[in-house]
Amino acid sequence: MRTHNFLAILSAVLLLVGGAATAQTTANSGGPSGGIYSCTDSRGRIITADRPIADCIDREQRELNPSGTTRRTVEPTYTARESAEREERARQQSLLQARQLEERRRERALLVRYPNAAAHNRERAEALVQIDAVTQAAKKRLAELSDERKKIDEELEFYKSDIGRAPGAVRRKLDDNVQSMAVQNRFVSDQEDEKKRVNSRFDDERIKLRQLWTSDAGGTAK
Repeated sequence: MRTHNFLAILSAVLLLVGGAATAQTTANSGGPSGGIYSCTDSRGRIITADRPIADCIDREQRELNPSGTTRRTVEPTYTARESAEREERARQQSLLQARQLEERRRERALLVRYPNAAAHNRERAEALVQIDAVTQAAKKRLAELSDERKKIDEELEFYKSDIGRAPGAVRRKLDDNVQSMAVQNRFVSDQEDEKKRVNSRFDDERIKLRQLWTSDAGGTAK
């Protein structure tokens, strides 16, 4: 009788020990899915489960260790449209960063080229002198063409009532003179426009350079 009671008690103890071991093993493994998932849903509720939570598919979830620490973060699941929008935002952000880097590179190059106001003024003056020299050459050519035209007009004096009766060579000289003067006048006009562009560029640079000179320890902002 005593032997039978002893065996019954021993069996009960073994079952308890086995059950506790099984429970501990399950807890250490995090349940069937290997962890506990936790998130805050759209209504502000904190949800936990032994598998990824459907109500939080659109937001971040945490997979927890048995101790409550975060094992890993599960990113939201996005629709095709949401994924495309995220990719476009990332692309725009990348382009913005690239433009910012390029702008900083240009600023550094500008500061190296023009370390102070005197250097910038000097290069502006040199650029304008070159344009003026080209313009003066074109105007000189216009003066020569004007003198040529006077001579041609003298030759055509007899035919002024009917230019078509004038010798072919004279008419060709007249046509060439007219075309050459038109070309030179356009060239002079283009040089005036170029002069305006150069001044505008240097004016824009000066605004930027004032900021760079001020922030640069060796610069002089004027």
